[in-house]
Amino acid sequence: MESVTPVLGTGLFTLAWLLIAVPAASAAVLLLVGRAGDRWGHYLGTLAPIVSFVLGVVYFASLLGRDEAQRSVSVPLYDWITSGDWNIRVGLQLDQLSIVFVLLITGVGSLIHVYSIGYMAHDPRRRRFFGFLNLFVASMLLLVLADNYLVLFVGWEGVGLASYLLIGFWQERPSAATAAKKAFVVNRVGDLGMSLAVMLMLAAFGSSAFVDVNAGVNELSVPLATTLGLLLLLGACGKSAQVPLQSWLLDAMEGPTPVSALIHAATMVTAGVYLVVRSHAIFIHAPAASEVVVIVGTVTLLFGAWIGCAKDDIKKVLAGSTMSQIGYMMLAAGIGPAGYAFAIFHLLTHGFFKANMFLGAGSVMHAMDDDVDMRHYGALARALPITFVTFAAGYLAIIGFPFFAGFYSKDHIIEAAFHASPVAGTCALIGAGVTAFYMTRLMLMTFAGDKRWREGVHPHESPLVMTIPLIVLGAASVLGGVLLNGWIAEWLNPAVQGEAETEGLIHFTAIGAVTMLVVLAGIAVSFLFFGPRKTIADVQPATRSPFVRAGRRDLYGDAFNEAVFMRPGIRMTQDVARFDAGVVDGVANGTGAVISNFSSRLRRVQNGFVRSYALTMTAGAAVVGAIILLGRLG
Repeated sequence: MESVTPVLGTGLFTLAWLLIAVPAASAAVLLLVGRAGDRWGHYLGTLAPIVSFVLGVVYFASLLGRDEAQRSVSVPLYDWITSGDWNIRVGLQLDQLSIVFVLLITGVGSLIHVYSIGYMAHDPRRRRFFGFLNLFVASMLLLVLADNYLVLFVGWEGVGLASYLLIGFWQERPSAATAAKKAFVVNRVGDLGMSLAVMLMLAAFGSSAFVDVNAGVNELSVPLATTLGLLLLLGACGKSAQVPLQSWLLDAMEGPTPVSALIHAATMVTAGVYLVVRSHAIFIHAPAASEVVVIVGTVTLLFGAWIGCAKDDIKKVLAGSTMSQIGYMMLAAGIGPAGYAFAIFHLLTHGFFKANMFLGAGSVMHAMDDDVDMRHYGALARALPITFVTFAAGYLAIIGFPFFAGFYSKDHIIEAAFHASPVAGTCALIGAGVTAFYMTRLMLMTFAGDKRWREGVHPHESPLVMTIPLIVLGAASVLGGVLLNGWIAEWLNPAVQGEAETEGLIHFTAIGAVTMLVVLAGIAVSFLFFGPRKTIADVQPATRSPFVRAGRRDLYGDAFNEAVFMRPGIRMTQDVARFDAGVVDGVANGTGAVISNFSSRLRRVQNGFVRSYALTMTAGAAVVGAIILLGRLG
């Protein structure tokens, strides 16, 4: 199947730039207006993504009413860089792939903004927080709407900047400031691959436009296409927290909980998946690069699940889960045409149920005086009935309970993985069982069992402004899968050269049945260890098992980076500094010392006495005369 060639946008589509401009303008106002906007800034900040969502719905409806060949629309804006044979244009591309991202970013993003009104109500810098949220939404929209890789890279970097500002929003906390810097540095490693990939495109195709790259990629040699795919994958690993660039994700939980829901559930961490799927033509032409994507996704989904089993911090359990679920998406994207639509399908449902659970975790923290340790929870189901019910919907969705969102999207990936590789399929199946274990553990430790509340804590349900988004996302966690399953592949396939197939309401296969048995086994094991009648000890379990110790230390990712990169880097820097001081400075200082010494000696000749000058002139004349005389005599 060939990719559809974009048609020129007319009419309403010429205003598609408003999707990005509205939140960008709102961010500018909120960040520049000063304290005068403290009273109304959060309302403006919330209105901006809602306006973009409404526009997105209008554009989606317009694309839905078109023929398949007319559903990819190009919206040129202006010429950006003209140099020699290069003419880099800023333009947008609205197609089946980008529009579902627009709806996810603005739809879930709007709910998170509404939730933040209540969550950040007492923060003195709430206006600035909403400005950063708007900046993030605008950057993410630019990323997914760009019609070429260079403009996409601008949005890519904007997302990195906004995530740095949001993760470190409470910069007065050393842990938050450190986490923000860590996320920024690790993502720069991935961005190096992304920038090199764009340079390679410009060198190979003379353009970075999707249309030109897709049309010319088959003319590339396979090794060069593989290099291009691997560079793009490096960028994707940074943004989507995939092995080996996953170490920043769990530390990023230091940011306010709405940040975790927006960046680390529904948007930023999915950017890498978007990049791989958008670059489908490159990966189809470079099967070795696709195989590496499968390996990275498979390893990451297992690593993330392992980490999720060992954490007691409710947000870090969900962060490990995010890492694992993005691994499933990467696995599907690496499978190729048979998996592209499934990767995006799971990305969408994950955005629903993971944002739901992150916001639910924020509601729990709100009730428990910001305590994130699940060992201090228990018996919260009655105290927080709305939070419990909506969180339970997300829990059933992520473990793949029948008819919930994840049942459709993740099961499709597991089946496709088995068809592509028995090893990848088996790993995906194991990941499903482990996911059921640690998510059941989270539910039991938080909402069931005995009260383990700290003294002075009196749990209470969150205000309506926070529970309404939970209810909406909870409903999406229940219905999102069945509503999307019947048509998502048919909708996406033309845009990604896909070959995936989905079914309607009923979706039961032999592999699905085995998956369900594995999930039930994971639930049973979790009840065995953490059931309501079990005592949850308030001790560090890191001493109990090397597997737990490894999980609690994020599988030694930081230790590896420190040993392999940081310390050798410090030693290299010290060696360079010593070489600079001993050799470079030595040569420079030595040369200066020689000249200074010579100058000081020469200066003695210039003593200012006339008699000395006269004597020197007489001696010089005598020497010259002697030389002339000797010359004549010779």
